[in-house]
Amino acid sequence: MSFLKVDALSDFSFHNLPYGIFSTRDHPKRRIGVAIGDQILDLSVIMYLFRGPVMSKHQDVFDQTTLNAFMALGFEAWREARKTLQMLLSANESTLRDDVSLRSRAFVHQSAATMHLPADIGDYTDFYSSRDHATNVGTMFRGKENALMPNWLRLPVGYHGRASSVVVSGTPIRRPSGQMRPDQTKPPVFGPSKQLDIELEMAFFVGGGNQLGEPIPIEKAHVHIFGMVLMNDWSARDIQAWEYVPLGPFLGKNFGTTISPWVIPMEALLPFAEANPIQDPEPLPYLQHPDAYTLNINLFVSLKGQDMSEAATICKSNFKYMYWTMKQQLTHHTVNGCNVRPGDLLASGTISGPDPESFGSMLELSWRGSKDINLGGGETRTFLRDGDEVTITGFCQGDGYRVGFGPCMGTILPALQY
Repeated sequence: MSFLKVDALSDFSFHNLPYGIFSTRDHPKRRIGVAIGDQILDLSVIMYLFRGPVMSKHQDVFDQTTLNAFMALGFEAWREARKTLQMLLSANESTLRDDVSLRSRAFVHQSAATMHLPADIGDYTDFYSSRDHATNVGTMFRGKENALMPNWLRLPVGYHGRASSVVVSGTPIRRPSGQMRPDQTKPPVFGPSKQLDIELEMAFFVGGGNQLGEPIPIEKAHVHIFGMVLMNDWSARDIQAWEYVPLGPFLGKNFGTTISPWVIPMEALLPFAEANPIQDPEPLPYLQHPDAYTLNINLFVSLKGQDMSEAATICKSNFKYMYWTMKQQLTHHTVNGCNVRPGDLLASGTISGPDPESFGSMLELSWRGSKDINLGGGETRTFLRDGDEVTITGFCQGDGYRVGFGPCMGTILPALQY
């Protein structure tokens, strides 16, 4: 355990130790920190304490303004750095515990910090890997018999998203405008989206990349996965419905994607791995892996309207409902020789479970706008209104501790007038 007191319900237990980028008013330079309890440990202050065989040669990565250089060092460096952090923060280690001057410089209260994107995100890929979500959406648009496309059970379906509009939690999201065709008997119209939606997702950052033309085999995929964040991939369903044939999502998606600021290391999450789902038909050999890589992460979505005194929980789901694993996603992404780079972001797609309360989008919760989502106090929604604040939270529950992510939050601003 740590010499710092951490509440049992804190997302940032001694078992977590996530990485993030923060700044403070009196020290505006962005720097790398590790969250524990309500504190942030500033790694730029203590980088000289990383004295292991790998990190002793690369202490300068903790004086950077993003995590990209640290991510690029690879699996052994991440593991060594985590062991050093666990040692420095442990109750029986005096280096930080007993040095009042060092502690005063090294620790910052989270309430005094501004969080930033954890990495320069070069590329962003969004998958579509929840069977329940794909089945629900397919049923709405194509009927139950044709809910899943023929390729869906054979490979992790995905598309290339827009990295430039990935923003950190707390950044407002402007309601997008675009072309829609609400009446199929009439030409399309232009205006603000009337079917603005959420997507409950998670995403992982690529650590060490691969060379162009050299795939990442599935047995080595785990050494390229640095850690995970929560994600809300905001979606304009009416814009998307008109534009997506034949090339897929475009303006209905690329106006904003929110992620939580703290990157949870895979070492902190793997104790919560469960057996992977049975995949039938059996995937091709390059996508098969026997080791458990399905994570039990409790997920929640809450919505607070401008006139609501408190937020209402509209979704309770779990990352374990995913059909395709992160290892399968990364391996499939690179099997053609595509190169991924440190800081690339790969997202799960909407996470829905088998029960209505676990549906990860308002499209599903309102069943394409055919029924109201009850928020209490007379408030209902089918899709988002201006001023709505949406917050995604998530955690793994251990024995007396949590490994959590902190909030992933965004508020809807009105569309610009044209």
